[in-house]
Amino acid sequence: MGQNAAAPAQLAQAIEAYLQDHPGAALLEDGRVLFDMRHARYSVTESHRRCLLQLWSDERNVVRAVLEVRQRAQSLLLMTRRMGAAKPQTLELVPTSDRRTPTARDAARRNYLKLLERVLTRSFAGAKVDGMRSATDLEHSFGPAYARGRLLRGAAADAVIGVGAAESAAMMDGILTLGILWLDYCRQKGESRRHFGGLKVIVPADSWRTTAGRMAWLNHAAADFQIYTLDERSEELTAVDFRDIGNLESRLVHAFSAPAAIERCRAGIDRLMMLVPAAARERVEIRASSPAEVGLHLHGLEFARVRQTAAASSFARLDEITFGAGANETPLQDETEELCRELFTRLFASRRADGAHTDPLFRMQPERWLESELRRGIAGLLPGLRGDMLYSQVPAISTGERGMLDLLTLDASSRLVVLEVKADEDLHLPLQALDYWIRVRALNADRQVPAGSTRALSAFERQGYFAGTEVSPLEPKLLLAAPALRIHPANETVLRHLSPQVEWELIALSEHWRRELKVVFRKRSNQ
Repeated sequence: MGQNAAAPAQLAQAIEAYLQDHPGAALLEDGRVLFDMRHARYSVTESHRRCLLQLWSDERNVVRAVLEVRQRAQSLLLMTRRMGAAKPQTLELVPTSDRRTPTARDAARRNYLKLLERVLTRSFAGAKVDGMRSATDLEHSFGPAYARGRLLRGAAADAVIGVGAAESAAMMDGILTLGILWLDYCRQKGESRRHFGGLKVIVPADSWRTTAGRMAWLNHAAADFQIYTLDERSEELTAVDFRDIGNLESRLVHAFSAPAAIERCRAGIDRLMMLVPAAARERVEIRASSPAEVGLHLHGLEFARVRQTAAASSFARLDEITFGAGANETPLQDETEELCRELFTRLFASRRADGAHTDPLFRMQPERWLESELRRGIAGLLPGLRGDMLYSQVPAISTGERGMLDLLTLDASSRLVVLEVKADEDLHLPLQALDYWIRVRALNADRQVPAGSTRALSAFERQGYFAGTEVSPLEPKLLLAAPALRIHPANETVLRHLSPQVEWELIALSEHWRRELKVVFRKRSNQ
């Protein structure tokens, strides 16, 4: 049903109703997923007789004026206009980021469950395949994308979990977390006479590397962890030796001088600061993201930036000054200066510790806000860490994937510390943090004696990090920090299954961390 003449309130109501009916919805643009609404935030408001839709996540934020809403059988078409754009753009809300129809998705999962049961029966002679299922069990965090069951041999048993090739990459990468929880469930709920000695994880043929890399750093004294690939066409099950997956190439982007970058962009920074409300200027955090780019941040949210670019037909450098973010990034020019001033005024009024939780600018990028608070107060909160040697969002590249380490520092003995931050509940936090720990460990273990040096330097030292400090060759520490009520109940179960070589600490922060950052409780791997 078209709503060409609908009032802004009606447009907003239609969008809100759809998102309430489809909590797992996704927003598409040109057929690709722009936001997975399970992880994104949104606000639909009426402003100046327009319906404004704002969406944000850790990757991007978008603001569009909604002109029209068209209801389709399964989706909602949104005719929108971007700020300053002449032509409207079409966005589409669909029930799920899975592009298959519900009927096709459910059929594929049923077929995979039958296939897996058949393959397991044939591949593990003498064992009984028991209790295969893929039903949702929210109480124990099990979703329908994973087929799970048991392999029984008398009093001995293994937990089994598999994921089909039609599932998303995120589902495939998340299988080990669910596998650990399934093994724990089987041990807790199984018959007392039966011992669950291990976990068999089954993934598609070309999707094993992430799981294998993580599995290598589990506690193999606690369980016999095994990984297999399944070719669904040939029904061939193949064991993967996760202990021999090769040395994953990891490398760093070279460190640069942040003070020098800020000085190079000083003129542009000063111009932007003049547009910030005078009383709020001390709240601005100025951070360099490259030798030629500096951002202005408010509680972790970058709201303006200065980039140095080469002038045409000259060696001179020019400042490119912009404000806003993502699709709404706008060049600062004489004609946009007043708009910039207005936006800054609203931003600084909204994004403050005692701001309104319903305000989109307050809610935007909570993890970046929490990270900024930790960056500013880490010496007082965690006195064993070096606040003067703290790096944020360090680019680390491994096997073609670019990852950003939340916070990286040293402790008092110059041992590396990886700090992963979450502001909201995340089932996969432990193994995602483990990914970063693995990269940091590999980079620290990559020690070479460069020309002119008398000792072997880690990749961090060779790339200019931790200048003047001898980084310890010991394994890094892993710290995970989140508000106490936002720590997923399953996180500790997964952490307990990590290798003893991974020294971890779970730090629960006060729920009102925007106003006061303090530690509520801590749990360690050696407790």
